[in-house]
Amino acid sequence: MTDLLSTRREVLSLLDDHGIPYELHEHERAFTIDDCLRMPFIGPDVTICKNILLCNRQKTRFYLMLLKPLTPFRTAVVSKALGVSRLSFAPEEALEGRLHLTSGSVSPLGLWFDKAHEITLCYEPGVRDTPRIAFHPCDNAATVIFAQEVFWERVLPLFGVTPVSVSMEETPRPGESPIGA
Repeated sequence: MTDLLSTRREVLSLLDDHGIPYELHEHERAFTIDDCLRMPFIGPDVTICKNILLCNRQKTRFYLMLLKPLTPFRTAVVSKALGVSRLSFAPEEALEGRLHLTSGSVSPLGLWFDKAHEITLCYEPGVRDTPRIAFHPCDNAATVIFAQEVFWERVLPLFGVTPVSVSMEETPRPGESPIGA
């Protein structure tokens, strides 16, 4: 079983050692995005991401998807955008083994532990629309908030991660009307 507190300490020490600024907020364990949205420090200037680890059917390719909190997740849309058929939720073993995380604590900060770079970080462009962005520091009893440019331009390069933008808008097939039209 992953020791979330040790994982959190390691990630925060790494950020501190590299002079990366962040705000740390400790709180009761937050297991869902709804729990996170109720946190008093999450305001309109902060995007708290819904983070989903996905894999292909063979469990040989993994994707960490960052979504705006209220964006509905549709595997078919993400699969099509990435050109990968049959994406599904990755098993708990993949969370623990590759990211040192457990369900409910999924975070791109866990990519620090993906030394083989087996996981592709994908994001919905809208997560970058606010001045700040928030994630669990690999432990769902705390949240870290970064300025957007700090996360994208300092944290991810430190981890050796190049993110991929994925549109969550469905493109209707010829003769179909768009959803919600």
